[in-house]
Amino acid sequence: MTSIRQYIGLDVHKATIAIAVAPGGPPLEVHSRGTIPHDATRLLNRITALGRPEDLFVAYEAGPTGYGLQRKLTEKGISCIVVAPSKTPRRPGDRVKTDMRDAMMLARYLRSGELVAVAPPDEELEALRDAVRTREDSVRALRTARQQLSGFLLRHDRHWTEKTTWGVKHLEWIRGQRFESEVQRRVLEDYYHEVVCRSARVSQWDEDVARFAEECSIGAANYRAFQSLRGVSTVVSATLSAEIGDFRRFPTASRFMGYLGLAPSERSSGPKVSRGSITKAGNTHVRHKLIQAAWHYRHRPALTKTLKVRQEGLTKGVRDIAWRAQHRLNRKYRLMTARGKTPQVAIVAVARELSGFIWSIGQEVAREGQ
Repeated sequence: MTSIRQYIGLDVHKATIAIAVAPGGPPLEVHSRGTIPHDATRLLNRITALGRPEDLFVAYEAGPTGYGLQRKLTEKGISCIVVAPSKTPRRPGDRVKTDMRDAMMLARYLRSGELVAVAPPDEELEALRDAVRTREDSVRALRTARQQLSGFLLRHDRHWTEKTTWGVKHLEWIRGQRFESEVQRRVLEDYYHEVVCRSARVSQWDEDVARFAEECSIGAANYRAFQSLRGVSTVVSATLSAEIGDFRRFPTASRFMGYLGLAPSERSSGPKVSRGSITKAGNTHVRHKLIQAAWHYRHRPALTKTLKVRQEGLTKGVRDIAWRAQHRLNRKYRLMTARGKTPQVAIVAVARELSGFIWSIGQEVAREGQ
């Protein structure tokens, strides 16, 4: 095995990259190598001057610049990891923060093995991830447009008295509102038009995400298998496939739960054990989708017509896991609410166990594909 001679920390920004080096052997002092413009070719020239590619180990924190730099370094034979910023150790009492100090800290912790790497997605999965997140942005934009329209009507004492909102009847009621002022009529028309356009955008992305997930050569098997679970629609399944990728990187279900931030927090000392709410430290996109899916397990187990269609062509192993999930998660919800837990607390617990069944299906699909 080749020993690492240089551990290199990069503090990467849109315009600049700060470089620091920690030698693999004595002397162990970490050195600054300056700050350069954000240019991959220039960075390669700078760090390859430090040694052979196989003798170098590079790390930088995940951020808005994505994984392009990691891919370019890997193509040149240089080991490079992208680390989770939330998992990077921080010194208590350290009140000085600069780009170069951050780069030196990364180099030091990389040498000591204290950094936690994230799994860079394949380019095809990253494209699916972009589609899923764009759909999420569309949903948020639609929610904002609806709130603005509702607020305008409420200010003018226009109340919708029925329970169901934003259906055909509700939209017809909105269109039927009359104002004496031409300005207010124009405001209503503008708000209404925005809601309709953004609704159409969400619907289009629903179709596109489902199509892209089916065409993805890497995540398609997981995408189809996850839909065997109740509450896991095309959008939830596509989010799981895009955000997680290869489930084999999680050796246990509890590790997967921790990655999603669904594991309970803990502050224990000596004989005292104190556990609290979930950590929320992890992939927020998947966690939110699983909590939404978990609400479906309030209902008694049933193999509905929709679920039968989604399970067509899936193996018995996957279908059995999905059926066990319905029984266990419904029982979990009923027992917790019977003990006085609020539905919201019970649903979070259900979502945690649902992630365990998703992990099992991911492992099952991986075994079938071998």
